Amino acid sequence: MALRSEGRAGRWRLAWAGGVGLLLLGGAPHAAGPLLAPPAGAADQPAAPWHVVGLPHQTKPFTRFGVVTLDGQRVLRVEAVASYGNLVHGLNEDVGKHQLAWRWRLEQAPTGADLRKRDGDDIGIKVCAMFDLATSAVPFVERQVLRIARMRSTELLPAASICYVWDTQLAPGTVLDNAFTRRIRQIVLRGPETPAGGWVSERRDVWADFKRLFGDESEAVPPLVGVAIGADADNTQSRSLAYVGPITLE
Repeated sequence: MALRSEGRAGRWRLAWAGGVGLLLLGGAPHAAGPLLAPPAGAADQPAAPWHVVGLPHQTKPFTRFGVVTLDGQRVLRVEAVASYGNLVHGLNEDVGKHQLAWRWRLEQAPTGADLRKRDGDDIGIKVCAMFDLATSAVPFVERQVLRIARMRSTELLPAASICYVWDTQLAPGTVLDNAFTRRIRQIVLRGPETPAGGWVSERRDVWADFKRLFGDESEAVPPLVGVAIGADADNTQSRSLAYVGPITLE
């Protein structure tokens, strides 16, 4: 079954399969109003359609997502304690160019994290964009790994995701593959030069970033089918804390 038809059905999850970390979307897409609903509302938990998703049959703790008032504004609190989890928002398929904008603040990074290694693959805060890339565009060996992973999963796995990360080791502008899979490619937006505890605003052209990171596989930019906010500290068995302010997709 093609990825595109599954995208229209909104049947995605954020999961791992076959030992390889891959992003999947879950829940119904947001059908009306802004492309992204605000995650922080009046309640102490993220507002729908944002929802927390982890690994299939996850036994480790989930990263905790809550809503708090900070600096006079309702914001998302993201805390990982030897945990894994993501807050995801499915989207109706869309082929237009988009600007993804948000504010974030890293209070504490996971100790010993190193995105270049599997045993250090933890992130204090990340924002990810997921694309409905056709399987035929994936290189042969990776396509076979993806095929096997899909056979082991009840959900289909998208073939291309870009994660914008705040890291305390790598320089801003660093581009690297996820330590477990090239289906997730990462851009370091904030590095060791940015002090913890302060708000920073970001704006990314996700269309241009796809062309830069996945242009070797597809000249056309596939539909954007979801956005995720996440943090994890399960590989380093440490702790991280961050906040995310308003996030919009225009």
